[in-house]
Amino acid sequence: MRQLCKGNVAVVKGALLAGCKTYYGYPITPASEIAETAAEYMPQVGGIFLQAESEVAAINMVYGAASAGQRVMTASSGPGLSLMQEGISYLAGSELPCVIVDVVRGGPGLGNIAPEQSDYFAVVKGGGHGNYKNLVVAPASVQEMADLTMLAFELADRYRNPAVVLADGFIGQMMEPLQLMERQIVEPAKPWAVRGTAETRKNLISSIYLETAELEAHVMKLDAKYKKAAEEEARHELYFADDPEVLLVGYGITSRVLRTVVDRARREGVRAGLFRPITLWPFPAEALRKAARRAHMVLAVEMSTGQMVEDVRLSLDGRVNVEFYGRTGGNVPLADEVSKEVFMRMGMVAEWGV
Repeated sequence: MRQLCKGNVAVVKGALLAGCKTYYGYPITPASEIAETAAEYMPQVGGIFLQAESEVAAINMVYGAASAGQRVMTASSGPGLSLMQEGISYLAGSELPCVIVDVVRGGPGLGNIAPEQSDYFAVVKGGGHGNYKNLVVAPASVQEMADLTMLAFELADRYRNPAVVLADGFIGQMMEPLQLMERQIVEPAKPWAVRGTAETRKNLISSIYLETAELEAHVMKLDAKYKKAAEEEARHELYFADDPEVLLVGYGITSRVLRTVVDRARREGVRAGLFRPITLWPFPAEALRKAARRAHMVLAVEMSTGQMVEDVRLSLDGRVNVEFYGRTGGNVPLADEVSKEVFMRMGMVAEWGV
């Protein structure tokens, strides 16, 4: 079925197609439509929607539902995500799968309600305490808001770990065509879950290990799981990136702007290409190294002061010159200004023109 849909609404439709029937959350702009849509649709499929009294309460309700083996989700933005960090660490420590949607707004602090990409560190680098990682996908369209939410549920169950859909406010608020197809819901068995039956009565969901050796063994188990995910789950998209001399790297709404920049540069005789990470963790480092192997310059473009650029530099390990261009405060980098940056940094200022 093809329909015109807002990104925040597409998230919920993707969750329903993934078999999610449980949502706990608290509204916050620019993510509030996710809660509103979940409130409308979850009861229609026999599911549960509950507006918690706070984001702290919501993430702990997610913990409870995940413990019972439910496919469960929540959504927030900026300040709300900050309040959830302790609970996310608990979920990872207890190996509980869930999906968290972060529709990023300007920060730090209350900031504003305009879009940014400044939650990258908070989400991709963990955010909470302890040795853990979130699985992170980054949609760049309304269609991907649905598709990557479905993928997030699959990854969360596969690795028994929180998965985050990291979207900027533009992608959450924009409307585009969405194609939805009927799909069979296949959930893995969850023998570890607490379901109130005699078979599961012995199960205990906890993240506390009082003995140092026991905690170390648990952390090493988690680390092995993350290494496997890093090897098997990294995803990316290339646009004219077979053999670029200038490689642009961006995700979310920024990657869409960069497509226009690539087209303009190629018309001007510059072999430009785009590398878009679809998973921010695991970051597709090997694919980036391959795409940039003959590049003279890599330009990371973000709606932040530079967060993903650190992973770009780590991936390339000094083999290629990595530069950065960013806008903040809710301003999206425009194609004109990024194009000017590309030509200026390539020493082609005199030839530049839009």
